[in-house]
Amino acid sequence: MSDSAPSPSVVAWSDPRREAAFHEWLRRVTPAHGLEPASLRPASADASFRRYLRVDGAGRSFIVMDAPPAQEDCRPFVKVAQLMADAGLHVPRVLAWDEPQGFMLLDDLGTQTMIEAVDPQQVRAMQQLYLRAVDALLAWQLASRPGVLPPYDEALLTRELSLFPDWYLQKHRGLELPARMRETLDAQFRLIVQRNLASPSVYVHRDFMPRNLMLPRDPAEPRLGVLDFQDAVYGPITYDIACLMRDAFLSWDEEFVLDITVRYWEKALKAGLPVDPDFGEFYRAVEWMGLQRHLKVAGIFARLTLRDGKPKYLADAPRFISYIRTATHRYRELAPLARLLDEVEGSDAVAGYAFGRV
Repeated sequence: MSDSAPSPSVVAWSDPRREAAFHEWLRRVTPAHGLEPASLRPASADASFRRYLRVDGAGRSFIVMDAPPAQEDCRPFVKVAQLMADAGLHVPRVLAWDEPQGFMLLDDLGTQTMIEAVDPQQVRAMQQLYLRAVDALLAWQLASRPGVLPPYDEALLTRELSLFPDWYLQKHRGLELPARMRETLDAQFRLIVQRNLASPSVYVHRDFMPRNLMLPRDPAEPRLGVLDFQDAVYGPITYDIACLMRDAFLSWDEEFVLDITVRYWEKALKAGLPVDPDFGEFYRAVEWMGLQRHLKVAGIFARLTLRDGKPKYLADAPRFISYIRTATHRYRELAPLARLLDEVEGSDAVAGYAFGRV
């Protein structure tokens, strides 16, 4: 995204009635915020039905969320935004919200995501950047309270894992899953869920990765901006650090992953967070949590391509299959899943995407 003068590109609408409703809403909120409706332009889209627009006003810019209420419920976004702000995180404020129509005016945290700042040649600088992300994660986890966010429980973890056979294996790979393969998947998924639920629970962003972290506009602001938090839950403390270091869109070699993970663990331990006091045990738990996420995301990326017409996501599927196969080959209990994946994907190792050494 660029922060230059507005381009002449027109914001496209597939529904004329929604377009008319949007412009009427924008007209109503314009005076209070000094908006310049003519400056409206696309900012970004994501994997959901939400999209984001940028509009200028009063010497700065704002973000507009367009979230069709039939597909998107904005209430979790508003709730989690407040929880994160209360925890001291750098998140957008909700400045105006038309709940029935799904239009929202937000602070603009900037135009450069963390992933755009990643430079594999500057590993020391990347270490410092990732530790800023760790600081945001620790602040979020330290604010945790039970009963506030939905539980990341057995039912939800299992439902997420089912995306892998349903969308990646059957619909994307075109496989008929025989009973023996189904039985293997069911047994291995039960084991993965059991292991992950053994970890203590905290607030979980659920997509805590460089694409959803922002470099602040103000160089004096030490905190990274945090976005895309509306699916937050209360669940395993291992999830968000697994998500950060085993990214959907880039990969580091294990040396860098270990370095950042151990630094997170040390800080978490010192802060009194419920991480395992044995780093080896903690790291194994992070790997099992990462495995659950990678199986889920492989299914989600297949669904985005086949159901939602967003093929760019599936280009990253080999990265996830590589993550999955690395984990399954590392732990004896996962040998049945490793054999199943070898059968599906072929026995040759999937090429990894890795860079950076510390």
